[in-house]
Amino acid sequence: APLLEKNGVEACIAVQADQSEAETRFLLQLANENNFIKGVVGWVDLQSPNIQERLEYFSQFQKLKGFRHVLQGEKKRDLALTPAFQNGIRQLQSYNFTYDILIYPDQLAFTETLVAAFPEQKFIIDHIAKPAIKNGEIDDWKKGMAAIAKHPNVYCKVSGLVTEGDWNNWKKEDFRPYLDVVAESFDTNRLLFGSDWPVCLVAAEYDAVLSLAQNYFSYFSEAERRLVFAENAERFYNL
Repeated sequence: APLLEKNGVEACIAVQADQSEAETRFLLQLANENNFIKGVVGWVDLQSPNIQERLEYFSQFQKLKGFRHVLQGEKKRDLALTPAFQNGIRQLQSYNFTYDILIYPDQLAFTETLVAAFPEQKFIIDHIAKPAIKNGEIDDWKKGMAAIAKHPNVYCKVSGLVTEGDWNNWKKEDFRPYLDVVAESFDTNRLLFGSDWPVCLVAAEYDAVLSLAQNYFSYFSEAERRLVFAENAERFYNL
């Protein structure tokens, strides 16, 4: 809370790291105890045959807004296209839960197939899909992001930039080409800021991450900045 206050941030969303229902319950407890946590993105086994029963259980928690699976770490790179996983995604719609997509660029094509299959489901790409910023790789990632952005049910989180850059020597100019791509593809109507704290600490403090995004969007209108730093999160996560 002091970190948020110091940086003029009024509220935040807590997102899962561990893939367990215990993690979801832990984050909900934190949200219950701290009013500045307005929403939680938890974990549930989307591939479970009992997925509907689990979602029914979790639907009682007002601050639980959606779910995420760590697709980026899966050996099966197209796990999101398997029938069991897709059945889980299909069930989310009935409860108005969002889905955070955590992937690497090699999974962008699979992701586009996924979001196209569920046009009514709200999706958000976390960490701009983690392009290899340190190595300056951009072309294939740019094509993949542009294809996904054509689907109006998909938002993009401006987060996780510094962890994909050179941890010890990054400069804000390193990120501009990547930010240009998402700003052009998703427009400010479907972009929202995320800190990726505490993971960001390997490369930058919270205030440096925030000021990196604020600096880039300082050239946009005040209304657009409000969208990126507040209103889109409220709309996407039903806050």
